[in-house]
Amino acid sequence: MTTPEEPRLTSLAHGGGCGCKIAPAVLQDILKDMPQAGPFANLMVGTETSDDAAVWRLNDRQALVATTDFFMPVVDDPFDFGRIAATNALSDIYAMGATPILALAIVGMPINTLSPRTIGRILQGGAEVCAAAGIPVAGGHSIDSVEPIYGLVALGLVDPDQVLTNRGAKAGDVLILTKPLGVGVLSAAFKQGRLDAAGYAAMVASTTKLNTVGAKLAGREGVHAVTDVTGFGLLGHALGMARGSGLMVELTASPPLLEGVEALASAGVRTGASGRNWASYGTDIDLPSELSGWRRDLLTDPQTSGGLLVAVAEDQAEALLALVRDEGFGQAAVVGRVAEGPARVSVA
Repeated sequence: MTTPEEPRLTSLAHGGGCGCKIAPAVLQDILKDMPQAGPFANLMVGTETSDDAAVWRLNDRQALVATTDFFMPVVDDPFDFGRIAATNALSDIYAMGATPILALAIVGMPINTLSPRTIGRILQGGAEVCAAAGIPVAGGHSIDSVEPIYGLVALGLVDPDQVLTNRGAKAGDVLILTKPLGVGVLSAAFKQGRLDAAGYAAMVASTTKLNTVGAKLAGREGVHAVTDVTGFGLLGHALGMARGSGLMVELTASPPLLEGVEALASAGVRTGASGRNWASYGTDIDLPSELSGWRRDLLTDPQTSGGLLVAVAEDQAEALLALVRDEGFGQAAVVGRVAEGPARVSVA
């Protein structure tokens, strides 16, 4: 008796990766009546500026950084799905300048559709990434769900005086992006059967690259603000930095892209989340009139396990860029500046 072939993981989910995120405008509407957390004297970072993680002061030398992130499959290989989801969750810890110490697994699986072996491979992929980060998966919680969901609760530690947030940028800062864009486009092409082997390899390599360089930014001279670029796209997360810092963010219209992305995007490949992102925050973005629609969509493209956007003093930018590239982020590049002005994003 043969065992029926299991369905593709991506066929079981209505969305995938960070493209699953609730659109920014809808999320804002959901949360608008939520009571503010506080007052808590030791809560250093909460929900005020939609930062990447919460931060709680433990003592004069340690602060606890806490986050959670989970989503539905962006690829069909269960081991790769686990790796990507875990890498993405740990990114929030690194974005705050912290070093991860512990993770808990979040698991929701259709147990009558997927085999124990497939589900186990997802968890193994996540555990492998955590081991590479030097931390255990020390527990978690699982449920039987209609769509496959996996992610982590992640905890880290940082010096309270060296916490990095999205609200510390200063006028004159240079903006450095550590990873190229285009994960959403590649994932859409994958679901459509239009992604070749090289494109798939580029997508997996980018999404499983830990943002460990973030921990080296804590306390570094000239580094003023950091955020990771994920489901809201480069424009959305840059806008979060602009709002948090009360300054204008100026971005290039042509940031670095993953291999094959430009051709796919210009041919009309994109995720639904790209349009939802623009509809949510486009009124706070200034675009050049000649910018093509597909280039705008690349700037709103949801990045699963994307890079870090770093605001650094101009006189430290060259050294920081060299450090980031030495850490294995070879396509890291300057993508803009911070300037005096209203809390908006301007693209040129």
